[in-house]
Amino acid sequence: MMIDILEFTLERLTQTFEKDFGKGRFHAQALFRDIFKQGNVNFLTSPEFLDSPRFARILKGKVSVNPGVVVNTFDEGELTKFITRLSDGLEIESVVIPMTRHNTLCISSQVGCKMGCKFCETGRMGFKRNLSISEITGQIYNGRHYLKKDIKNIVFMGMGEPLDNFDNVMGAIQVMNQQQGFDIALRHMTLSTAGFVPGIERLAKMKMPGLRLAISINAPDDKIRSSLMPINKVFPLAALKKSLVDFSLPKRGIFLFEYILIKGLNDSPAHAAMLADYIHPLPARLNLIAYNKIIGLDYENPCDDEMYTFADLLSAKGIMVIKRWSRGRSVAAGCGQLGTHT
Repeated sequence: MMIDILEFTLERLTQTFEKDFGKGRFHAQALFRDIFKQGNVNFLTSPEFLDSPRFARILKGKVSVNPGVVVNTFDEGELTKFITRLSDGLEIESVVIPMTRHNTLCISSQVGCKMGCKFCETGRMGFKRNLSISEITGQIYNGRHYLKKDIKNIVFMGMGEPLDNFDNVMGAIQVMNQQQGFDIALRHMTLSTAGFVPGIERLAKMKMPGLRLAISINAPDDKIRSSLMPINKVFPLAALKKSLVDFSLPKRGIFLFEYILIKGLNDSPAHAAMLADYIHPLPARLNLIAYNKIIGLDYENPCDDEMYTFADLLSAKGIMVIKRWSRGRSVAAGCGQLGTHT
């Protein structure tokens, strides 16, 4: 049996060692420490394995570390976008975003996307395939151990719809959450969805307190949202809101709503009023994001004054608003700009 280590939790690795090799948690923890925390692929040189040479010889060749190969990086200040080539030659993009005291990693969950959002470069790619657990966790492995970035937060806001790759994304979250490994707390992870209602309903049953759910809404009514996001034709705003009303948040938990402001399309005072009415009475914070210009699309990005005006209208309705001017635009790393065409 080959052990694709980036897909394993400590518990699963311990069980595998016990079942297949007659070893246990002692060696599993050593392997986790070396690979996940230290990025040491020559783990057999660690003391635990030097003291068990027979086991080390058996294990050699059975453990693989396959995060994909970083083939290019693009920097805008301290922000870094990196492109990973997978084993089949397909490529994904990830972004390390500097924050005040740490870095956030924007992770991809699919090659391409089925959702087809009109303002999104990934949506224009179409859908290639889901990422495996190790291809998802491999992005934090490469971010920490290849790029040497101190990553403390994870946002599933890269390429793909995370809830459309539900099992592998949940598996990756469990691996990243392991204290003995990557040690990312659930409260430091955010999963963004275009409104894939079956996935939201499945997530509600998982009982994962602390994991944040972000909803990319982008329009206050079905007509505009359906024109921007085809998923709305299948799961309209009423169905989406019902899934959120039924979602059991932890105490003081909130939803994150993401609203990409597009000049002349979804930015009027009437749109702000309808959006506030839709969000009430859900406990929520809204991230207001200026649209990033994409070559070949006719949408226009708003000016700063238009961002402030729209935010003020929402605030007056009691909505907590955070204004975000996307970083990484110059290297096509901003919201909606990720996409490869290999």
